[in-house]
Amino acid sequence: MTHLAWNAKEATVGELAERSGVAPSALRFYEREGLIGSRRTTGNQRRYSRDTLRRVAFIRTSQRLGIPLATIRDVLALLPEDRTPTREDWARISECWRDDLHRRIRTLRRLRDNLADCIGCGCLSLDRCVLSNPGDELAAHGPGPHRLMED
Repeated sequence: MTHLAWNAKEATVGELAERSGVAPSALRFYEREGLIGSRRTTGNQRRYSRDTLRRVAFIRTSQRLGIPLATIRDVLALLPEDRTPTREDWARISECWRDDLHRRIRTLRRLRDNLADCIGCGCLSLDRCVLSNPGDELAAHGPGPHRLMED
């Protein structure tokens, strides 16, 4: 078991994996996808800068929120390359999807509230159910669950 020293400027893939709680294979995947970067030693071993820990934590948290990796990559590209990101940098990039998160919260609340009604009705009132679409009356609005996704 290798430990990342508190004053280490760089980490091996094993040290970063242990400290971040993310498997080495996931770290290599993140790198292939352009989410994190590393430098290579003369022996072709990866070395990650210490601030990569923050990036990995941000990626994992964003994934838990349901943010797609492509969106995470786009936002991480806004961080400075020449220095460790500051609290202000992180706050600025998190604003990029505040509106999207609010929309998701509204949708999840609507789903939660309507599922409670649906479970209670026993599917006897499909004419007013927001999850069904009797007679496909909403087809004119295009694909998707329109009653559920209304804002």
